[in-house]
Amino acid sequence: MTRLYNDPVKFVDEATEGFVAAHAQHVCQVPGGVIRSTRSEPGTVAVVIGGGSGHYPAFAGLVGQGLAHGAVMGNLFASPSAQQVYNVCKAANNGGGILLSFGNYAGDVLHFGQARERLIREGIPCEVVEVTDDISSASHAELPKRRGIAGDLTVFKTAAAAAEEGYSLEEVTRVSRAANLRTRSMGVAFDGCTLPGADDALFHVPEGKMAVGLGIHGEPGISEQAVPSADELAELLVSHLLEEIPDGVASANGARASVLLNGLGSIKYEELFVVYRRVSQLLEKAGIDTIEPEVGELVTSLDMAGASLTLFWLDDELERLWRAPVNSPAYRKGSLKPAAPIDASKLDIPDEEAIPPASEASAEAAHCINEALGAVRKLIDDNAEELGRLDAIAGDGDHGIGMQRGVVAASEAANQALTRNAGAGTLLHLAAEAWADRAGGTSGAIWGVMLNALSSTLGDHDKPTADHYAQALTKARSDVMNFGKAKAGDKTLVDALLPFSATLEQQVKDGDNLASAWGKAAAAATEAAEATADMIPQIGRARPLAEKSRGTPDPGAKSLAMIVNTVHDVIKRHQG
Repeated sequence: MTRLYNDPVKFVDEATEGFVAAHAQHVCQVPGGVIRSTRSEPGTVAVVIGGGSGHYPAFAGLVGQGLAHGAVMGNLFASPSAQQVYNVCKAANNGGGILLSFGNYAGDVLHFGQARERLIREGIPCEVVEVTDDISSASHAELPKRRGIAGDLTVFKTAAAAAEEGYSLEEVTRVSRAANLRTRSMGVAFDGCTLPGADDALFHVPEGKMAVGLGIHGEPGISEQAVPSADELAELLVSHLLEEIPDGVASANGARASVLLNGLGSIKYEELFVVYRRVSQLLEKAGIDTIEPEVGELVTSLDMAGASLTLFWLDDELERLWRAPVNSPAYRKGSLKPAAPIDASKLDIPDEEAIPPASEASAEAAHCINEALGAVRKLIDDNAEELGRLDAIAGDGDHGIGMQRGVVAASEAANQALTRNAGAGTLLHLAAEAWADRAGGTSGAIWGVMLNALSSTLGDHDKPTADHYAQALTKARSDVMNFGKAKAGDKTLVDALLPFSATLEQQVKDGDNLASAWGKAAAAATEAAEATADMIPQIGRARPLAEKSRGTPDPGAKSLAMIVNTVHDVIKRHQG
C-alpha cells in the first residue's frame, strides 16, 4: 500500500513539487506539468507526453534531453485536462509544431484532442499519436481500441529522437506511428494497487492466482491462472507476444527487437532479472537479435504487484532512433553535452481569465447556480465511496473520487467567481474548466463539456428561463455525444442524459415551468440510469470486462441521475 503521504488530496501536487526539486537540472514546473529546464533547438518539434499520475517514471521522469520536451500530469490514474495539456504545450513549444503522445484511454483521447484543436486554431501545428501496444485489451482486428502500457516508452523515445535530429512534424508523426505499430506488450498482476489514503487496494487477485492482461490504472485482468514460476511467466509472455508479429516483419527468425521487462511497482529488480534470464533465452532461440533491452520500472501503477513484457520490432531507422542518447531524470543512455538552461521568465504561460461584465439578472442566476453546485458537492461527498464501488466492478474504481475532485474544484471556482461579480455564463465556464482540470478522466471531460454547454447558452446578460435551460441541456447532449462518441445503449452517462434532456425539452415546450419540467426529466434520468444494469458496456475501460458489469448500473449514468435530482431540489426552493 501507499504508506507515505500527508493529505491524500494533495499527494500529486506534493509529489510533483518534490520531483522538480530533486531534478531541477532536467525539468521545471509549469501549470499542468513539467517541461525541460534546458534549451531546445529553435524551430524543432516539441514532443509532449502525459497521462494520469501514479505511473512514475512515466510521465514526468521521461522529460529531458533526447526525450520528451514536456509532460502533462493528471491526478492519480486520471487524464489531465485540456487546459493542462494546452498550458504545457504553450510552455514547451519550440516553433516547429507539437506532437502529443499518450496511452489510448478515453479521457486522454478527449482532453489531448481538445487541446490539439485549440492549438491549431491559434496557428500552432499539432499532431496526436495514441499508444496501443497492449495485446490483451483488444484483438488485432480492433488494434485502434487497444490501450497503451509500457510500450509508451518506445513511441515517446522514437518521436523525441526524431525531433532532436530535426525531423519535421510530419516526419516525427510518421516514425512515432511506425514505432507504435511495431510495439507489442502484455502484462500480469499478482495483486492490485492502493491509492494514498485508501483502506484497500482497487482490486485483489485471489490467493495463489495471477491476473493476465491487466492495465496500468488498476483494471483487473481478463483471466486468472495459478501463479507460475519465473521461467513459466517468461514463457507465457514471450509465447503470446510471438503469436502477433507486426506487419513489415517477415518472421521472428532474423528480426531485430528491443525488449522491455517492466515492473509495475512491487515486483523489484532482482525478480525481474530472474524472469529476463529466461526471456533472453527464448528470444535467442526464436532467432531474434535483441537490441539495447531495458529491465526495470518504466511504467508503474503505484504499488501494483505485476510485470509486463514489451517487444519493439526494429528497422534501420527505428533502431537508430532507439539507440540515440538520452538524459532525463528516470531514463538515460549514451552521452550528451549538457544544454544551456532556459530563461523561465520568457515561457509562454496563459494568464488567468478576466471576468466580463454581467447583467443584474445573470448575476442573480449565478448565485442560484452556485448554490446548486454546493448541493451537488455535498451529494458527491456523501456518495463517493458507493460510486467508486460501482465503478470497480468492471472498471478501475476511481469514478467516485474523480467526481469528488471535480465537483469540489468546480464549487470552489464558482465561489471565487461570485466574489468577482461573475454572471451565470462565466461562473459556469470557470466551474467547467475547474471540474475538467481537477477531475481528469473521461467523466471530468464530459462534465466540463456539459457545464460549458450551459455556460454558452445562458451567457452573462439574459435572465435564464426554462427555455434557456432546455436549450442548454439539448446542446450538452449533442456536445457530449459528439465529443465522447457514445450513443444510446453503450452503457454510459449518455443513457441517462438522453432521456433527461429530451424530457426537459418536451415538458418546457408543453408549457411546464422549470421546476416541474426538471422534476419529470430527473425522474426519466433516474429510471434510465437504473435500466443500464441490464446493459453491457460497448466503449471505455469497462468494455474488456463487460460481463462483470451486467446487473450493475453504470456509475456515470447513476451519478448524473443523482445530480439532476439534487439540482431539482434547489430549483424548487427558488421557485417557491
